[in-house]
Parts: sequence; C-alpha cells; structure tokens
Amino acid sequence: MEKDSKKIFFPAQLLKPLVAYLKGEQKKLKETKKELKEVDPFVTGNRDADNSVDSDVAENVEHDRAFAMRRQVAKSLIAIRKTLTRIKVGKYGICSECGKMIDTDRLAVSPTAEYCMECAKKAEKKTIE
Repeated sequence: MEKDSKKIFFPAQLLKPLVAYLKGEQKKLKETKKELKEVDPFVTGNRDADNSVDSDVAENVEHDRAFAMRRQVAKSLIAIRKTLTRIKVGKYGICSECGKMIDTDRLAVSPTAEYCMECAKKAEKKTIE
C-alpha cells in the first residue's frame, strides 16, 4: 500500500509527558529484566546440588518462567525504543503500514501502538494463519 506523504505533528506539550512516561517505563523494564536474570537458575549458575526429579523440574519451571518473562520485557523495551524514535522523527501516531493517523483513543490505551486498528487486525490475522 502507498503511504501518505502528509506529516501530522502532535504538539510538543502533548508529547513531553508521553516521552517522560515511556522513559520511566523503559527504566522499570530494564530493572525487571535484570532481576529476572538473577532468579533464573540456568543463567546465574545457582543450580541445586540435589539431583532429585522434583528439584530438576522446579529449576526447569523457574527457568522457563523467567525466560518467558524476559522475552516479553525485551519486546516491550523494543516497542518503547521504536516509539521514542517515531516521536523524535515526527512519525508518532502514524500507522507504519498504511500511513494513516492512528486513532488517539488507541494511542491513549496503547501509547506504543505502531499500527492503526485496521492494519493491526490484518497483521494479527496473518500471524494466526
């Protein structure tokens, strides 16, 4: 699809609190990622000397939980970095797929939204198929 060449800028006053919020979230997520690494027995090397099945299963479960959470945190950090970049280059609020304005209600709920609802639904449908 052809993207609109129009640029729509949000007022700086509106974006300032958003940037502060995103940077705060970024800091929290980085701390969370570090904490999750510290509790993962496979990363820290704090594996139990007990070779029982229960102990082994518990370590695997804790590793899987920490790994999945770290992965989700990493995705969130990427979304925040991309959003901060889009704000910096003046493309915040513009769908990365079709170039149309993303509904402000959507941005209020999900400030890191990269796609308008229509394009997000299409992308989700492709992922499911």
